[in-house]
Amino acid sequence: MLFFAARVVRHPAMQNPTLVVLTDRNDLDDQLFGQFQRCADILGQTPVQASGREHLRVLLNRASGGVVFTTIHKFMPEKGELMPELSARQNIVVIADEALRSQYGFGGKVNEKTGEMSYGFASNLRDALPNASFIGFTGTPIEKTDANTRAVFGDYISIYDIQRAVADKATVPIYYESRISKLSLNAAELPKLDAEFEEITEGEELTKKEKLKTKWAALEALVGDPKRIALVAADLVAHFEKRVEAMDGKAMIVCMSRRICVDLYDALIKLRPEWEAETLKVVMTGSAEDGPEWQKHIRSKDARRKLANRFKDAKDPFKIVIVRDMWLTGFDAPCLHTMYADKPMQGHGLMQAIARVNRVFRDKPGGLVVDYLGLADQLKKALVTYTESGGQGNPTFDTAQAIAVMLEKHGIACDMMHGFNWDKWTTGKPTERLALIPAGQEHILEQEDGKKRWVQVVTELSRAFALCAASDEATEIRDDVSFFQALQAALNKQSSQNRKTPEQIDAAIRQLVSKAITTEGQVIDVFTAAGLPKPDISILSDQFLAEVRGLKHKNVAAELLEKLLKDELKVHSKRNLVQSQVFSEKLKKTLNAYHNRAISTMQVIEELIKLAKDLDAATKRGENLGLTDDEIAFYDALASNDSAVQAMGDDKLKLIAAELITQVKTSVTIDWTLREGARAKIKVMVKRILNKHGYPPDLQEEAVKTVLAQAELLYAEWV
Repeated sequence: MLFFAARVVRHPAMQNPTLVVLTDRNDLDDQLFGQFQRCADILGQTPVQASGREHLRVLLNRASGGVVFTTIHKFMPEKGELMPELSARQNIVVIADEALRSQYGFGGKVNEKTGEMSYGFASNLRDALPNASFIGFTGTPIEKTDANTRAVFGDYISIYDIQRAVADKATVPIYYESRISKLSLNAAELPKLDAEFEEITEGEELTKKEKLKTKWAALEALVGDPKRIALVAADLVAHFEKRVEAMDGKAMIVCMSRRICVDLYDALIKLRPEWEAETLKVVMTGSAEDGPEWQKHIRSKDARRKLANRFKDAKDPFKIVIVRDMWLTGFDAPCLHTMYADKPMQGHGLMQAIARVNRVFRDKPGGLVVDYLGLADQLKKALVTYTESGGQGNPTFDTAQAIAVMLEKHGIACDMMHGFNWDKWTTGKPTERLALIPAGQEHILEQEDGKKRWVQVVTELSRAFALCAASDEATEIRDDVSFFQALQAALNKQSSQNRKTPEQIDAAIRQLVSKAITTEGQVIDVFTAAGLPKPDISILSDQFLAEVRGLKHKNVAAELLEKLLKDELKVHSKRNLVQSQVFSEKLKKTLNAYHNRAISTMQVIEELIKLAKDLDAATKRGENLGLTDDEIAFYDALASNDSAVQAMGDDKLKLIAAELITQVKTSVTIDWTLREGARAKIKVMVKRILNKHGYPPDLQEEAVKTVLAQAELLYAEWV
C-alpha cells in the first residue's frame, strides 16, 4: 500500500492527487498511519489523520495533494441530513485496507424511530467523493450473493496468495493437526456446519434470548460442556508444553463464546495454577453487567492495547491468549506459532484467523493450527477459494450482467406497483413515509399471488443490487430498492414463519411495540404501520378487534388477524391439544376460502374476528367451570367425544380431570416420554381413574391416547 501510494502521488497524469487511506477500525487506522508516517520521505509529504467528522471535511477541502487517514465511519452526515459532497475532484484515490469488510452498505433505510432516511457508509463515501477512484487491498476477497469485493472495487490488479507468499518466504507454511479423536467424542455429536449455522456463528455472539432455541445454543452447550472443557484443557496443556519444548513461542486459543473463554481459562488454571500470574490471559469485550467472575477478563481499550504489545514481545512471559473474536484479524504477533481452534469458522473468516500463525519469526519453521472442533472440511473449501484458483475465486464475475438482472427485477417490481405513487418515500416527511407502508401492502395484496410474487422479486432484486451496488445504475434506483425492501419486510412480518424466537413474537403480538419503518431485511412492525395504537388490553378483546375491523386497508387487516390467530393458536397448542386442533381446523377452512377468493376481504375479517372471539371465550371457559388452565386442558381431552359428555355430564368430567391432573403430575419423571415402562405405568393409572368414575369403556382407548398426548405438552412445566 505504501509503495502504491508513493507511485501514485508522483505520476504526472494524477496531477498531485489526494490519497484517502480507509480502514474500518481505529486500531488499524492507527497502525497504518504509524507505518506511513515513519516512511513520509517515500511519500514526499507528511500524512495526516482525521480526528473526527469535522476534521475529515476540513482535510478533504483542498485543491490538491495530501495523504489523509480515516475510518469509513467518519463519512457520516449531520443528523437528519444527507451526506454532502466534500470534493468533486477526479484526482482523489481512496485506498481501502481490509477491503472485504464494511464496503457493502449502499442501500438506504429509514430510521425506525424518527422516520428519517439514511444510507450506508459505502454510499455516503461515494456521495462525498463522487468522482474518486477506489482500490481495495485484502487477502480474502468475498464472493457472496449479498457482498462481493470485486463488484465494489473492480477486477483484480495483482494477486499474491498464500502459496506465493510461502514460496517467497514472506510467510511460513501453516500445518494442520486434528485433535478431535483425543476427546473420544461421538462423530455424530460433532457440529454440523450447514449454511444456516454458519451464518449465525460467523459474526457476533448472539444475545441470551436469541440463543435459547437456535442450533448455536445446542452446539455451544455441547462445546462448552464442563466435561468436554476439562478434556480440552488437559489435552491443550500437554500439547502446548511439548510444543514449547521443541520451539519457543506463543499460542492463541479461539473459543466460540465468552462463557467458554472464561470456563476454559478456569480449567487451564486449575491444571496449571502458576499460569494465572503472567502466562495466560483472556482478551474479550464486556461490561459491568457481566458477572463478577468475568470482570477480571474485561479490560479497557488501553489495557487491551498494552496486552497486545506484551503478546507481540517474544521475551514477555505472557505466552497464551484466549479469544473469541478479538485479535483474529489485523493482529500480527510473529512469535505466535500455534492456534488452538475450538470455534466454528468458514471462508474468509477462517483464512484470516489461521493467518495469525504464519508470520516469519527467527527460525520458526511454520505455524500450527490445532483443530478441536472439526474444521477440516471448511479449511479445504477456503483453500480452494484462496489458493488453488490462484486466489481469484470465480474468475468470470460480470458486473454488466448483474446490472442487467438488477434492472430487469426493478422493472418487474415497478410493474407490480403500477398506479401507486411512492415519491413521498424520498421527499416526504417521516409520517408520510410511514403511511406508504400499509397502502403499499394493500396494493400488493390486491393482486393475485401478490405477496408471494413480491417477496420473490424483491429478494432477487436485492441480491443483484448488492452485486453492482457501486455502479451508477444502482445509485439511481437505491431509493426504490429501499422502499421495495421495506414493503417486503412488512409483508414477511405478517407471516409467523419468519419469527426468530418466541420472545420476539410475544413482544410483537402482546405488547404491540410501537416501531416505525426499517429496511434491508429488518422487520417492520405491522401494527404501527396499520395505524393501531399500543393498547394495554388483551390482544383479542372487543376493543382491539373493533379497531382491526375499522382499519382503512382491509387486506392488511386480514393478514394481521391471520397472523395473530396463528400465533395465538401456537400458544394454545402448547397447553391445550384438543382446543388448538379444533380452532386450527376452523382457521384453515376460513383462510382457504379467502385465498381462493371464495369470500371477500370484509367477509374474512368478520370470520376471523368471530373466530378470535370464540377462541377468547374458549380460553375463559375454565374460569366459568371453576377449573385451572391445566384442568381445563384435561377436561377437553375427556370431553372431545360428545358421547362421553352426554353419558358423564360436566360435573363428573370435571372431577375426573382434577384427579388426573393430581395423579399424573406426581407420577411423571423428566424422561417419562422416552421410557416405555414409565409411559405404560401412567397409561394404566389413567385407565384405572377412568374405570373408577365409570367413563364409557368403548371410548376409553381414545381418551387415554388424548390424555397422554396432553400430558406430554404440559409435563415440561411440571418436572
